[in-house]
Amino acid sequence: MEPKPMKILIIEDDMDDCNAFKNCAKDRNDIEIVAITDSDMEGLKYVKSKQPEGIVLDLELNNSFSGSADSLEFLSNLKKLNLNYEPIVIVTTHVNSKRTYDLLHRNGADLILYKDHPKYSSEHVLNNFINLRKINTNQRTATIEEVIESKDEKISDLINHELDLIGVTTKLKGRDYVHDAILYLILNDKKNTNVIQQLTKKYKKSGTTITNGIQNAIIHAWRVTPIEDLEVYYTARINYETEIPTPMEFIYYYVNKIKKMV
Repeated sequence: MEPKPMKILIIEDDMDDCNAFKNCAKDRNDIEIVAITDSDMEGLKYVKSKQPEGIVLDLELNNSFSGSADSLEFLSNLKKLNLNYEPIVIVTTHVNSKRTYDLLHRNGADLILYKDHPKYSSEHVLNNFINLRKINTNQRTATIEEVIESKDEKISDLINHELDLIGVTTKLKGRDYVHDAILYLILNDKKNTNVIQQLTKKYKKSGTTITNGIQNAIIHAWRVTPIEDLEVYYTARINYETEIPTPMEFIYYYVNKIKKMV
């Protein structure tokens, strides 16, 4: 089975370079460019929404949020997103400095390509993504158990992605409760299921502790996440008096949303 095209995000402010990447990708079936931007902050939003497997990062971004001539800050901000996967980052630059390259690698760059090198091209950059891509070459027929496990992992990944989008971070204990509640209700599609009771058995905590943990995670998300992001990623109607969903409203919204994705 052929692997799916590798999703690539381009963060680059040179229009000629951007067009070169687009034209190169048109002739390939192993690469899909999901977005192009000249802003590091816009790039972070695309990482959250598009989940690219690879990122082209121009080091000298004129539109960087920090206002400086480089985009080193993007790498540190990328770590703060607490993604459930690690995108491959290839930095492209006109700078030829070992000290700078060492700093980039320490901050998470997988590869640095010098733009003024004779071999540099958009195709060369994309080829390096494919070379770095981790492909399981020992593919084999999945057993029934593996298929079930794979489905569970897919659902779990979708839940984690949705929670990341609205700022329910992995640092919050309530995040685990929310994740497990949604997963349990999707996998055990039964009416009148007391999911809080299931969580109390798993975590050896009282129902009040579980419910409060979920509520605190929701409050945190509504406090720190920009309202425009919440309006995009959480579309359920909310009680105008409380201005936040209840734990069960929140959980069942994602149960129904993710069921439509799988």
